[in-house]
Formats: sequence, C-alpha cells, structure tokens
Amino acid sequence: MKKSDIQELRRLIGEENVHDDRPHQLAYSYDATRDHYEPEAVLFPRNEEDVSKVLRYCNERRIPVVPRGAGSGFTGGALPIRGGVVLALERHMNRIKEIDLKNMVAVVEPGVINKELQREVERHGLFYPPDPASQEYSTIGGNVAENAGGMRAAKYGITKDYVMALRAVLPNGEIIRAGKRTIKDVAGYNLAGILVGSEGTLAVITEITLRLLSKPRLTKTVMGVFPTVGEAMNAVYKSLAGGANPVAMEFLDNLTIRAVEEKFHKGLPVDAGAILISDIDGNVEEEIDYQIALLERFFKENGATQFHIARNSREAADIWFARRNASQSITIYGSKKINEDVTVPRSELPRYLEEVERIAQKYRVTIPCFGHTGDGNVHTNVMVDGENREEVERGYKAIEEIFRVTIDLGGTLSGEHGIGLSKAPFMKMAFTEGELELFRRIKAAFDPNNILNPGKMGL
Repeated sequence: MKKSDIQELRRLIGEENVHDDRPHQLAYSYDATRDHYEPEAVLFPRNEEDVSKVLRYCNERRIPVVPRGAGSGFTGGALPIRGGVVLALERHMNRIKEIDLKNMVAVVEPGVINKELQREVERHGLFYPPDPASQEYSTIGGNVAENAGGMRAAKYGITKDYVMALRAVLPNGEIIRAGKRTIKDVAGYNLAGILVGSEGTLAVITEITLRLLSKPRLTKTVMGVFPTVGEAMNAVYKSLAGGANPVAMEFLDNLTIRAVEEKFHKGLPVDAGAILISDIDGNVEEEIDYQIALLERFFKENGATQFHIARNSREAADIWFARRNASQSITIYGSKKINEDVTVPRSELPRYLEEVERIAQKYRVTIPCFGHTGDGNVHTNVMVDGENREEVERGYKAIEEIFRVTIDLGGTLSGEHGIGLSKAPFMKMAFTEGELELFRRIKAAFDPNNILNPGKMGL
C-alpha cells in the first residue's frame, strides 16, 4: 500500500477510522493460533456504506482485505497473510437492530457478541441456541463466517441452521441481499448458504437475520462415568439412536480428567476412562424425567459405573466446570497445543479414538481428547514441547495421520473451527481435484481479483 492509499481511505470513511500505526498493526496481526502476520492498515467501518466504499477502492487497486470479528479463531482465518487492510467490524457495527417477537427473528450487525445476543433474546422469552466456547467474546459475524457450533449442537444444530438472511458487500462494492425473513424460501440459489462458512473469502457480511426459538423452561444436568473411552463412545451413539435427545453430550477422556483434577482439585474420578456430561431441557418435568431415564439406561447398558443427576444449579455448574476448563487444563502435557476439531459419524467414535491412541503411541506424543461427541466432533489435542523441534515435527506428523483416519472414517477436517490457514494444506486430502476446482470457480465468481481474505481454505 502507498501513503496515498491510506490518505484516500481516511477521506472515504473518516480519519479516526483508519490506522496505520505500529500498535494497531500489532494488535490485529494475530488470532487464537498465535501466528503473526501484520496488516498495513486497520480500518473500522461505521456502516455498510463504509464497507462498500473500502471494498470498491481496494478492489480497483488489488489491495487485500481481511474481514475480522473478535479474532478468536483457531485456524488463522482472520490473519492478513498478504498484508493489505484488516476490516475490523467489532467497534462500530455491533448493534442488535431488531428483535421481531411475532416472527421470532433477530436482526443484528456482524460485530454483536454471541452471548450479548443470547442474553437479550432471553429477556423476551426467546432462545438463540448456537453457543461456541468463545461465546463471551466471539462475534455473530465471525460465527457465521466460520459456521460455528457449540455444546448445544447435539440437539439444536449449528449456526447455519439459524441464518435466515444476510446482507453482504461484494469485493466490487455492490451490496447484495441473500435469503428472506420467511420460514420457506426456494427462489433462486441459496446465496446465504454459500456465504455461511465461507470465512470471509467471498463477501463481507454486514447484516444477519437469525431464527429464534422459544426458550425451554427446564434444564437438568447428568454425568456418566465409564471404565473406558470405547464404552463411553458406544453409549453416545446408542443413546441418540435409541431416542434420547439431549441438548449436549460432552466427553472428557482420562488424560483430560487427570489434567483438570491436577489443576483444580474438583474430586473428579481420575481412574475413569472417560466421563460423559449431558444437559436435558424441556417444558414439563415428565419430559425431562423420561429423557434422563433413557440416558441412564443406555449409559449403564454400555458400561457406566456411575450416573449422577445434578440436584440444583450449583451441582450442575460443578459438573460442567471440568468440561469448560478442559482446554486450559491440558497444557500440563506440553507448552504447545496442536488443536484439531475433527468430526466423524457418531457410530465411528469408538474406532476413531482407538486410532488416536495408536497414533499417540506411534509418534510418542500425548493426545488428550474432549468435545462434542453428541455430534461426533472431537477436539483432538496433540501436546508437545514447543521448544523441542523434533517433538513438534512428530506432533505435526501425528496430526496428518489423524486427518487421514478421519477422512477414511467418513469424517471431516473441521466441525466448527474452519479451514483458514492452518488446515489449508490438507484440503487435497479431503476433496477431489474436481471439487477443489469448483471451489475456486465459486471464489472467482464472487471475487475475481482475489482481494478478500486471500490464501485461506487453500483458495
């Protein structure tokens, strides 16, 4: 970029909204991967018109533009790997524009924090289910760009299941609408569906219309303790195939249980092979009791030695504490975490985790696992000493083999974190050349000059 570009961008959207100083360049040079790429400028658009002006200008001059929410992604999706500008949407474009009680929808700008939206709609007796672990700080725009999931996905699905319509700006500055505020809409191609999960490579989303639900009146938490991971995984898919409908079905393996206990001393069963944690919700006690009875039956039929039902919210919070603190706890096994969020069909969970154990032994690395087994999404964490180059190399070889196992089992490279930069080299493993070429054609149709988040998803 030239100084004249900075000056013109300041003229277009206001001097106070364009920064090319060192502190801003550093602050917007990383995400949760801790990889580091500096932008040449950071822009804070005030509205959709500003976004349009910026994109039109940058498109004409082939300046890369990287849209960014909270920068909480785990795959480098918001890293400006080719310089250019970061388009930071969290400062100004963060309004909840409407909560439509009659049609049960919310209209928001991309910078709205997930948890803030949840709190606001619940004040009206409504419910926005997608709850990524980053919900306290991640933005709805980022959630849409990555198609984020969360613990409630087992029952309620993921972000794509709630996006009804979008407004977005194409790289040439044109503003488009995708979708409608209607339950049914089969007119034309599903442009909103294409933009969800596109990681900011096709357009910049400026407004999101989300489907809401009625908030369930009751929730209860249960926990099952299993001698082995295999028995726990059998309990997962057999429970769900047998009619159980839990909000969440989360698991921790033995390595994770031991790590949480070492850090927090919560009285967890450190000799257990795995624990399963589940929430059940509904509007009447009979419904809750029926679901709990189903889970207890299937857990015990598949080897559970203990089955706990939380008696109150405090006990429920204690049970969930282990899962919510799993990620930070496993750092006892290594200073560097290579964290992958692969997903396999639920019936393949036992075999997948058997293969992970084999791979851990083969490459002499520690791989604690936890995650959203209700939807087959396992957070597989290869822990290594970040200062030991040889060990780090073994860790990455283990990850590559884990990806191969995942694909062979009919799974996917990512359940919720996206592809971004870190998983881009593995796209050829997951897709045929014909499929990748189709992706490239879609990218070219939206962004012929390749200015939007270039280099991500292998595109």
